[in-house]
Amino acid sequence: MTGSARTYVITGASDGIGLECASQLARAEPGCRLVLVGRDPRRTEAAAGRIRTESPGVVVDPMLCDLSSQDAVRRLAGDLLETCDRIDVLVNNAGTVFARRTLTADGIEATFAVNHLAGFLLTELLLDRILQSAPARIVFTSSEGHYSGTLDFDDLGFEHGYSVMKAYSRSKLANVLTARALARRLDGTGVTVTSLHPGAIATNIWSGAPWFARPVLAVLKRRMESPATGGSRLAHLAASPDVEGETGGYYDHDRLREPSVLARDDALADRLHDVSAGLVGLSTSRGSA
Repeated sequence: MTGSARTYVITGASDGIGLECASQLARAEPGCRLVLVGRDPRRTEAAAGRIRTESPGVVVDPMLCDLSSQDAVRRLAGDLLETCDRIDVLVNNAGTVFARRTLTADGIEATFAVNHLAGFLLTELLLDRILQSAPARIVFTSSEGHYSGTLDFDDLGFEHGYSVMKAYSRSKLANVLTARALARRLDGTGVTVTSLHPGAIATNIWSGAPWFARPVLAVLKRRMESPATGGSRLAHLAASPDVEGETGGYYDHDRLREPSVLARDDALADRLHDVSAGLVGLSTSRGSA
C-alpha cells in the first residue's frame, strides 16, 4: 500500500483494541487520516483527543453510530461516503455480548446484529469506494471462539437455547465466513480481506456477561494480554507490508491459522451472505463487485 496518505475507518474505536490499533497506526503513519467510530459520544471524543495529542499530524474524525441499528449503520455509511474521498482500510472491529437474549429495533438478536450484520452491511455500502481506493484492505475482528460456533438458519437468533457464549461464537464464525467469502468475491480487484483472533484481551467487551460469570472473568482478566497487544495485531493486518496482497486468511498472533471446518465451508458462507443480505435489505447477488 503506497502513495498518498491513507484513510482508515475503524469501528469500535472508542476504547479497547480498536483505540490501541488507531493509536499505533497514527504513530506509524503521521500523515494518515483516522475515522474513529464509536457509540458513546464522550468516550469517542476522548479517544479522538488522545490520538490528536499523541500524533498531532494525523487527521482524526470521530463518528458516532449505534451499530445495533441498521438505520444508524446506513447513516454512518452515508456520512463516510460524503466525507471520505477514499477508504484505504476498513476495520470492522466493534463487538459486544448480551447476558440475556436481546432483540434490536430491527427485531434481530443483538449479538448477531452488532458483531456480524453491522460490519456486513457497512462493508457492502462502502465497497465501491473501497474498490476505487485499491490497493485497499478490509479486516474483520473475529475470535478463536468461532471454533465452537454453529449456524442454524432456522434459528439464527437463538429463540431456543440462548446463551451468551453460543451467541458470541456464532457471530464470530459469521465474521470468518464473511471475510473468506468476500475475499473470493474480490479476488483480483486489489482489495484484500482478512479476519483475526486478536488474542485473549482484557477489554470491556465482557461487561455484558451474566453476573455469575463476572468473578471468573475478573480472575481471567489478570492473565489476559493488554489491549495494546491486541491492537498491534489488528494494526498488523490493517497496515503491515508483511501481509500486502494476502487475502482470505484467518490470523492468530500475526500468523495464518486454519479456521474451523464450518468456517471453511464455501457453500455455508454463500448461504450466510444471502441470508444476511436479506436481513439488512440488500440484494443477495454475490457477483464480483
